[in-house]
Amino acid sequence: MMARVFSLLVCVLMGWATGAAAQQDGSNGVWVQIEAHPDLATAQRRAEDYAARLADVNGFALGSDWYGILLGPYRRDDAQRVLRTYRSTGEIPRDSFIAFSRNLGSQYWPGGTNVLNRGVITATPQAPESQPPTRIEPSDETPAQARRGERLLTAQERKDLQTALRAAGFYNAAIDGSFGAGTRRSMADWQTAEGYEATGVLTTLQRRALMAQYNAPLISAGMRQVHDVEAGITIDLPMAEVGFARYEPPFAHYDATGDLGARVLLISQPGTQATLFGLYDIMQTLEIVPLDGPRNRTKTGFTLEGHGNGIVSHTQATLSDGQIKGFTLIWPEGDEARRLRILDAMQSSFTATDAVLDPGAGDAAQNVDLVSGLEVRKPRLTRSGFYVDNRGAVVTTADAVTGCARITLDEEHQADVLTADAGLGIAVLRPKQTLAPMSVARLRPTEGRLQSEVAVSGFSYGGALGGPTLTFGTLADVKGLAGEPELTRLALNALPGDAGGPVIDAAGAVLGMLLPAANDNRQLPKDVSLAADADAIREILDQAGLSPADPGQNRDLDLAPTALNRVAFGMTVLVSCWQ
Repeated sequence: MMARVFSLLVCVLMGWATGAAAQQDGSNGVWVQIEAHPDLATAQRRAEDYAARLADVNGFALGSDWYGILLGPYRRDDAQRVLRTYRSTGEIPRDSFIAFSRNLGSQYWPGGTNVLNRGVITATPQAPESQPPTRIEPSDETPAQARRGERLLTAQERKDLQTALRAAGFYNAAIDGSFGAGTRRSMADWQTAEGYEATGVLTTLQRRALMAQYNAPLISAGMRQVHDVEAGITIDLPMAEVGFARYEPPFAHYDATGDLGARVLLISQPGTQATLFGLYDIMQTLEIVPLDGPRNRTKTGFTLEGHGNGIVSHTQATLSDGQIKGFTLIWPEGDEARRLRILDAMQSSFTATDAVLDPGAGDAAQNVDLVSGLEVRKPRLTRSGFYVDNRGAVVTTADAVTGCARITLDEEHQADVLTADAGLGIAVLRPKQTLAPMSVARLRPTEGRLQSEVAVSGFSYGGALGGPTLTFGTLADVKGLAGEPELTRLALNALPGDAGGPVIDAAGAVLGMLLPAANDNRQLPKDVSLAADADAIREILDQAGLSPADPGQNRDLDLAPTALNRVAFGMTVLVSCWQ
């Protein structure tokens, strides 16, 4: 059984990797490797055993006198389904993994066949009606000899065995190095699962096999200690998957070197608590920290986790003696067991030394979309909006809230959709935390005067200017192009980012909300814009259970330009839709 345990180690020596999608789903398909053995006779016997209860069993030479047993070939998604199904039923070992045709040699089982270039097959994994009897392998030591060997173990070695049993799912009690009844039961359960005689006492070879299983994720990733002198950090890193690339303070970049796409950042900079908090905020704007995941910040450190867009990201940083040190691990989704083992090894090995990266060093090109060489996350869509009550409710366009994983106001405050009307093109948002707007829209109770001057307050350039701009025009008609009574037509050159912004008259009253350009084959003149009128806004506010602000008694008095700017600026908000 030791041969099966070392299958992962063989794949490392042979250059196997769980590669990126572009290489995982080639024309020859992918495989599920379940065992590997150093002698052909054993491999043939085990392949025959598996074929008696599983479909699609094949055997190939792996090189270096090792022989693999694999299921397939499948499409990538089918292979993942086979892996999950047979792992869950115990039909294949827990350390089974996805393998690739490019690393397979000649086929030894079934004899006289070669399926490497015949294309993929459809996977139909099913739980068997009955489990075959467990194969009992001969013991390499008697129980008495195994107990004598146990007595020679150090306290840490005993704890390591308990830790390995817990990681394998057989032990859930304290890691205390004491081999009591609970530990003995877990040892027996592990022996049964691995096909050994269930004695509850691990032999020397079984202990080695258990620890090899436990350490296989680290071995497969090439974990070794790295001492980054410039960053002042010593840490174990998966050097089979990443390699040093460059310094761009506050980061030392270790970019992907293999197909997996893993990355590591070492964080190193001088600073104070304010610097730490600023880094915490900046990290959350980066593509490498997906939006979905827990965040935690204390006075002296923070952790960030993100799941999405095909990656899982973990960042941690600590402030001590005027230095901020930490790291980020970026790992592909779907490899969680190995990621957690690697993360644990990085955390336990992390040591800060005196050196720190110079904030003024580095040669990164200037780019507003990059932070120290890392891409800043951008929203899928930005629109304008405006406050309609004193608690921060916002009116915006319906398309701004469609298909969003998260909606933010001014890229800072998260908001939920209270109601949306695709027909009217209007949506109402409520911030998760109550806000206090500088000013609130006052809807005009009557129609505006034709040819009167109006303005749209909006984030014309998606927030690049840091605030809204006013675009001036005139009220061309109090109905739409086809006579729609809920629309008004403006003679005004608006940009896409202005959509959702308030249309205000000279007195600062809101006549309506600017709508985005129609998504059809018509090309209107540039100075033709449409807006949902104030009555349409009142209707949807009523659906949301909100009451518009009182328009006031001085609604017909023109405001001075500075006062108009102040009113427009205070009520207008940037609405961002994030994936």
